[in-house]
Amino acid sequence: MASVQILCACTCQVQLQGSIRYRYDYGYPHHHDKISKHRYYSIRVVDSGNEMVLSNLEEEKRKLRVLVAGGGIGGLVLALAAKHRGYEVKVFEKDLSAVRGEGRHRGPIQLLSGALAVLETIDQSVARQIMEAGCVTANRTNGLADGLSGDWFSVFDLFTPASRKRLPLTLVICRMALQDILVNKVGSNIIRNKSKVVDFIQEPNKVRVILENGEQHDGDILIGADGIWSEVRSKLFGQQEANYSGFTCYSGLTSYVPPYIDTVGYRVFLGLNQYFVASDVGHGKMQWYAFHGEPPSSDPFPEAGKKKRLLDLFGNWCDEVIALISETPEHMIIQRDIYDRDMINTWGIGRVTLLGDAAHPMQPNLGQGGCMAIEDCYQLILELDKVAKHGSDGSEVISALRRYEKKRIPRVRVLHTASRMASQMLVNYRPYIEFKFWPLSNVTTMQIKHPGIHVAQALFKFTFPQFVTWMIAGHGLW
Repeated sequence: MASVQILCACTCQVQLQGSIRYRYDYGYPHHHDKISKHRYYSIRVVDSGNEMVLSNLEEEKRKLRVLVAGGGIGGLVLALAAKHRGYEVKVFEKDLSAVRGEGRHRGPIQLLSGALAVLETIDQSVARQIMEAGCVTANRTNGLADGLSGDWFSVFDLFTPASRKRLPLTLVICRMALQDILVNKVGSNIIRNKSKVVDFIQEPNKVRVILENGEQHDGDILIGADGIWSEVRSKLFGQQEANYSGFTCYSGLTSYVPPYIDTVGYRVFLGLNQYFVASDVGHGKMQWYAFHGEPPSSDPFPEAGKKKRLLDLFGNWCDEVIALISETPEHMIIQRDIYDRDMINTWGIGRVTLLGDAAHPMQPNLGQGGCMAIEDCYQLILELDKVAKHGSDGSEVISALRRYEKKRIPRVRVLHTASRMASQMLVNYRPYIEFKFWPLSNVTTMQIKHPGIHVAQALFKFTFPQFVTWMIAGHGLW
């Protein structure tokens, strides 16, 4: 039977037959009591004084190597969670300045209670910074209003469901501020700027990413978190055109404090073929979005004329809408066309999967894009944790990715469908029926309230609270 002899602080030697000895080198000085089958060693053969390497395995339970394409919210949250698990993480971002710059082009992001609870679970200090930098809207009135009169159509309660489950309150936060918090916490040693993933190669025991500059990096898994125009997605499933929603969006950020700031957090003004969203974002600023049904623009960011066009489109709407447009400087108004993609039944193949907008880009009507990406991260980490406990065996890694997809797709599918339905419902709002009279009459038209409005209000009153509660609570995590 082989005898074990401790040669030094991190070496043990097993004497077998004759002059052949197997020496096990490992980096843990307190583990000399036994050789565990779950530990990896550097094994050398020593024969007649000549030492040669038989095999060189990695340290105990080799760390899972996670490659992330995309340094947006989803990619950074996943990297943060993986870092805390001790995984080896690399994030490849084509242009970090552009990622941070989305704060101006796309405005603040809404984080519902479930997403904030996920962030608390991943990193309490990060969640605390986000809550301090954000503006809570759930403690005020939120809902839908008539665009012409400004009267409330329906309100929804974001406060009570969160309080009952002891979750953080829904807030909005500037994208740039959120990105800065996450980037600083993940660390520059993990994030590789100006590193766009353009391709990948899967091998039996690893996946290799290829960057635009020709660099190659190996890992155990690749997560495509590179947005709606994802290169990883196109390499997995082929190039597919995104779907134009039928709407362009003008967004503005203004240093204006309306008189209702203490009572209204978030309001959607409804109209025919257009709608207007306004939200307090804190620090004496209001953010708004004006959606209008029209063909996609050949020039999505025109230099001038946006404000005049908006006043033409919304000029007969209520004072709250007109004031927000009027108080916004021209250079702070941005236009972008709204796209999404159809849901797919699987997000990955082999050691590669998708996350966030790369997997399920949706229209912004429900404010769920960032929240769904954060929930994706948490579910994926839960599945990877199961693998890490037993080493990074290839089949187990692949199974973990498929479990993640299977558990996330049903919830995301519902919200993806709801976002498309909301888009059509919002712009088909028709509060009045117009009757035309004989041209020679003194009154050529008359309007009466549409009877369907009362039905819609009742439907919202009894069904929407349940949907909001389900949406807030997260993916069955709390």
